[in-house]
Amino acid sequence: MAPNPLVEAFTNLVNRIRGLNYIDEATLKEILREIQRILLRADVSADVVSSITKTIEERFRQEKPPQGITSKEFLLYLLYQELVKALGGEEVPSVNISKRPYKLMLIGIEGSGKTTTAAKLARFYIKRNLKVGLIETDTYRPGAYYQLKQLAEKVNALFYGEEDSKDPIAILRHGLEYMQRNKVDLIIIDTAGRHRNEEELLKEAKAIYDEAKPDEVMLVIDATIGRQAAAQTEAFMKYVPIHSVFLTKMDSTAKAGGALTSVIRSGARIKFIGIGEDIDEVEIFDANKFVSRLLGMGDLEALIEKVRAIEEEDKIMEEIEEGKINLLTIKKQIDSIMKLGPLSKIMELLPASMLPMQYRTVMLDEEKVSNAQEMLRRWRHILDSMTKEELLNPEIINASRIRRIAKGAGVTSKDVKELLNYYQLMRKMVNQIKKSRRRLGRLTSE
Repeated sequence: MAPNPLVEAFTNLVNRIRGLNYIDEATLKEILREIQRILLRADVSADVVSSITKTIEERFRQEKPPQGITSKEFLLYLLYQELVKALGGEEVPSVNISKRPYKLMLIGIEGSGKTTTAAKLARFYIKRNLKVGLIETDTYRPGAYYQLKQLAEKVNALFYGEEDSKDPIAILRHGLEYMQRNKVDLIIIDTAGRHRNEEELLKEAKAIYDEAKPDEVMLVIDATIGRQAAAQTEAFMKYVPIHSVFLTKMDSTAKAGGALTSVIRSGARIKFIGIGEDIDEVEIFDANKFVSRLLGMGDLEALIEKVRAIEEEDKIMEEIEEGKINLLTIKKQIDSIMKLGPLSKIMELLPASMLPMQYRTVMLDEEKVSNAQEMLRRWRHILDSMTKEELLNPEIINASRIRRIAKGAGVTSKDVKELLNYYQLMRKMVNQIKKSRRRLGRLTSE
């Protein structure tokens, strides 16, 4: 299979940025222009392209890279973040079925791959142990009945259709009765994709919606139409509410970026993407995952994780400096350290104030670093064995609680006490900082 031209273009750009010795004004401008060219070729609208590159430029100039991150790594991180934002943000859509039976209505024009999508969704949910039924209401396209019937058999879904009927509403009523009698968990309703004219198609979609009263309407769009996807979405939205979107043929088009960004700007939520012709080639749309693949990231994922861990550590240090410290703070602190990798590789990233003096000295001895890494793992298990109340109010942890926590974590009571001693040292240090600040404040106000 030929490589996706959009992925290829971004991968080349990422490799170019990584090969830079430094980023001066001219180089930054050149890179931003290349990002614009790639996105415009992907059929992303000019205003979206301008917004993405303008934000990257402003952030690169104004924000200081996290400690231990080079300027070129920071530029890659900003590119990643702004592309994710343009594709709807980091939240992954929920695909859980909230009631039984759950009625899912599919709409879309002919050629979007709607009938195949119905079978893909059936397969997706059957693999999640749901009983799925497919109803074919398309009475216009020759072969629609047989196509969905065969696909239903292939994925082991129930099927209802009426080969000779020309009344989609009657088919729908009979189909819903059949599915309810068979106690189906999820009912997927396939609809016509073509009509005498566009208005008739949209009116029929509205009639089926009114009769079915679906829990969700999913619009199926062919990603190869690029930014025209927005117009298609808005046309259907005038007749029926669009709860979610399934973008097909995402693997075979250079216009995927345009389709994605235009649909998101219309206010619709992309839920699934089709990444191949096979019945199993469907994915929940995850902007993080999509951008990672788009940038040919591979080991760049380690960079994203590294920056996030440093940012999280900065937030934790702010909490500590404000006096907001409990065992939950310690837990978050350990998590952020562990994400950064082996202690021997990250000590230069850690603020000197992060550990009390007796723990800082450990980090100067290479042999002791390995023991410190093991200590952090042990402490993490201990924190996992605590209740939320204990994490938020460590003062309630008495001897019997220590024994219970130690048993749950598979460690000794001494290990638990060592962690609690560390917490007390941290609290003492924070209180000393607060007192020093108050004294300084009094002196400067006199």
